[in-house]
Amino acid sequence: MTTWITATPPTPNGDLHVGHLAGPYLAGDVLRRFLGSEGLPVRYTTGLDDHQSYVPVRGLKDGGRKGEEVADGYGETIVQVWERAGITLDTIGRPRVDAGYVAYVQNFFRKLVDDGHIVPRVKPLPYCVPCDRWLYEAYVVGACPHCGARSNGNACEPCGRPNFVGDLVDPRCVVCGDAAELRDNERLFLPLEPFTDRLVEFWSTVDMPPRLRALCEKMLDDGLPEIAVSHPSEWGIEVPVAEFADQRIYVWFEMGPGYLLEHDLGGGVPESGPVQFFGIDNGYFHAVLFPASFLAYDAAVPLPRAFVVNEFYQLEGLKFSTSRRHAIWGYEALDRVGADVLRHHVLADRPNGRETSFSLDALARTADHVDRHWNGWLRRLFAEAAEEFGGVVPDVAPGGAAWELLRGRLTRTVVELRECYDLAGFDPRRAVALLDEVVALAADFGHVHHHDRARSRGRDDYRAALAGQLAVAAGLAAWAAPALPHGADRLAGLLGLPPGRAVSAEALAVPVGATLGALDGPVFGG
Repeated sequence: MTTWITATPPTPNGDLHVGHLAGPYLAGDVLRRFLGSEGLPVRYTTGLDDHQSYVPVRGLKDGGRKGEEVADGYGETIVQVWERAGITLDTIGRPRVDAGYVAYVQNFFRKLVDDGHIVPRVKPLPYCVPCDRWLYEAYVVGACPHCGARSNGNACEPCGRPNFVGDLVDPRCVVCGDAAELRDNERLFLPLEPFTDRLVEFWSTVDMPPRLRALCEKMLDDGLPEIAVSHPSEWGIEVPVAEFADQRIYVWFEMGPGYLLEHDLGGGVPESGPVQFFGIDNGYFHAVLFPASFLAYDAAVPLPRAFVVNEFYQLEGLKFSTSRRHAIWGYEALDRVGADVLRHHVLADRPNGRETSFSLDALARTADHVDRHWNGWLRRLFAEAAEEFGGVVPDVAPGGAAWELLRGRLTRTVVELRECYDLAGFDPRRAVALLDEVVALAADFGHVHHHDRARSRGRDDYRAALAGQLAVAAGLAAWAAPALPHGADRLAGLLGLPPGRAVSAEALAVPVGATLGALDGPVFGG
């Protein structure tokens, strides 16, 4: 059975920033690479969230650029950053490009209308008189009716709960800054209350963190709300209902069927529910809105099997924000340190269960750490192997009591590493710490046994220790590949090994007679 992994599509209202990478995208790639190394079928899909209202708002703030220009320009740079960061995606959905996308979403929406799940409601909606525009989502800001925090329309980032826009406190227009007035407006809504029992059953089976479970339970205790799934707008997919043709489908509702289409279903049903990676601010959409819409559409659509959720990654103590341009962009970080170092840093600092904070100084320290410890050990090892063995893997077996102790530690470490890479115990923070420990153990072993070379009777011990270090390097090439794939593949090539081997103790071996490559630069990073 194929494991289907999804990551929330980013909004192309700006470049991909380091916070995005630290959240769903690199984590999903780690799981995908690990499962692939096990020989298991796996698919990793995402898309571009072209129809988010933040896209045309960005255009207005940039002096009147068209939404299409904003979406297309930033969409291309987002894909380039994914590629440079080593994130391997099987499908990237492009809503404004992919043939059949609009029709698929409209058919999904229309079926819920025809079946009576989506219904019209007249409710107040903020209106900006100077801009002559109805306000929703990115166009409006006010206080969340649930937690009181600053919030845009439709959903609050700090508490994660939805609003119907008209219940924001003191709404103001984001474009001109004026106070908005409330006017009655008829929109289409999806009442969630009818799905209560089935959602509760779903929540009892899906793997999700306590923070998200608490959000679901709070919404349940307060009574599941009705969700606005259309807005008066010119941006997005037209509502396929004649009386609401001047409205557009709410983009977060659109994302549900968009996920299905990304899987290349062609209207069919996936064989298993996805493993979904997303930030906590997107929790209600994935845990409540999407499952409810799938239940309404077709009970045969399997619901997600697991939610892998990250908290906010901050920049110098404040949340990364594309719309507010408070960010270090992905391409900037990659230009500074390369993919391996950036992946090491943000995976080790992943905001798992709590917010963490990024700084360029800390990134520089990680770059120094990787070069001094990882590359430093490998430079010493390959230089000594070239001198002692002529650059060819010798027919010398690692041996001795110290080697047996090291091999035992590494064997135990790889068991825990596999747990951290796999879904049940997924923890990339711990995985990177374990890889650091592997390098430290190998480096210490090398330093200690380098002194065997000076012993009159220690030459064989020295050679056996060098062979042991080559075996550890072979293991590292396999074990680091899900987290740091570029350097891991370079190391495998230097050892004459294929890339993508399984994360197992059996990786502690180098083929006798293989020619060792020459290090002409850093293996990891650079």
